[in-house]
Parts: sequence; structure tokens; C-alpha cells
Amino acid sequence: MRIRFNARVAAIGLSAALSAAAFPAFAQVMVGGAPMLASKDIVDNAVNSKDHTTLVAAVKAAGLVETLKSAGPFTVFAPTNAAFGALPAGTVDTLLKPENKPTLTKVLTYHVVAGKYDAAALTKLIANGKGMASLKTVAGGTLTAKASGNAVMVTDEKGGTATVTIADVYQSNGVIHVVDKVLLPN
Repeated sequence: MRIRFNARVAAIGLSAALSAAAFPAFAQVMVGGAPMLASKDIVDNAVNSKDHTTLVAAVKAAGLVETLKSAGPFTVFAPTNAAFGALPAGTVDTLLKPENKPTLTKVLTYHVVAGKYDAAALTKLIANGKGMASLKTVAGGTLTAKASGNAVMVTDEKGGTATVTIADVYQSNGVIHVVDKVLLPN
């Protein structure tokens, strides 16, 4: 009787271990002083980051909340407040005006790529592209990703380059890479 009990306990333990291995264990990442939870969607995590209040306000003004809460998956290159602050004076205020919603939408969707491209996937694309990967954005433009030392650099169509400062912020509907510049489409 004791042997059966031990075998049963061992089988339950093995089953639990295999079940746990089936789900990827993502390290919890802190962005803007808040934990980013892989169980939450892009919007629900972004609203908690004190470094992304401008991005969240812009997403709301552009009417993109429901899109970024949908199943996706999406890869978002998320500019920080400092990145928006580095734009010419008055740019953000102008973009947030209702009459500029189409332009704001184009700028924001230029930071979004359909599909889930974490750092490993981006690195593979860059390697396969002999040092460069072209990413088609939801806005219809192209971003170019390159490796620079241990960092990934993303270049927009105007030649502006952003550095990924925090990679692999996993979401229930994709992945966010925090960037230090606002990327601009043609």
C-alpha cells in the first residue's frame, strides 16, 4: 500500500512539473515604477507606467484603446514621456488636438507591428537579414531594426533612430519594447 501511495505522489509531482514547464515563465519586468504583468494586455499595463503617460493619453486621443486591447498579437515600440518631450515644442499638444487625430493615429500605429517579436525573434530576423531587419508597421510604413553591441536600434523612414531601452515586456496580447525616441513615418 505504501508503494502505491509513493508512486501516486511521484506521478502527481511529475505531472505538476510538466504542466509548469508547458507555460513559459517570464520574469516580471518593471516599467515606469510599475510591474508589467504578462496576464494583462498592452493598454492595461501601459496605464500603470509613470514613464508612458503621454503615450497612454495619445492612444486614448487617437481612439486606439480597443485595438490595443484586442487579441493581437502586437509588438509595440513604446516611446517614453522623455521621448515625446524631445519632440519640437508644441508637437505633442498639436497632435492631441481632435482635428489632428488622423496624423496622431498614423504616428502611433507606426510604432506597432502585427505579430509578437520579442528580442530573440528580432535578433533572429536581424541575423537572417545580414545585420538588418525590415518590419512592416500597422500604419503601412517600415521600421528597420539593427543590432548595435548588446542593444537593438530601430530606425524610422526619416532616418531617426531609437534604442530599445527595455526589451521583452510581455503582454497577454503581444510584447512591448520601450524606446527612447518617437519614431516618425514619411
